[in-house]
Amino acid sequence: MLDRIGIMRMAGQMGAHAAARQSQVARNVANADTPGYRAQDLRDFTDSIDAPATGLRATRRQHIPASEPTGALSHIDAGGEPSPNGNTVSIEDELVRQADTKRQFDLSLSVYQSGLSLLRTSLGRR
Repeated sequence: MLDRIGIMRMAGQMGAHAAARQSQVARNVANADTPGYRAQDLRDFTDSIDAPATGLRATRRQHIPASEPTGALSHIDAGGEPSPNGNTVSIEDELVRQADTKRQFDLSLSVYQSGLSLLRTSLGRR
């Protein structure tokens, strides 16, 4: 039922994006000493909102297949200055990403709780 309400669906997707981004930050920190490892990040959640939800579909063999969709969980190179061993992980940058991810998750949780509170009030329950 809640997946039909747009704001609740968006809050759930934002929470899932924050969880995936936190996993990527942890992966980057775990590989901070791995030679040649390139730090990665996820695209911003706002970029996934603007992307169309539907893709092209090939219904005949003659159709050209659609390219891969660029959704919220597509990884991008986080950049950064490489160290002498080629590693681009910066612990300071990862701490900033982690704090931003926590803020994003807290926002999604707050929106979800507010939506549930509004639904309870509309049903006459507290």
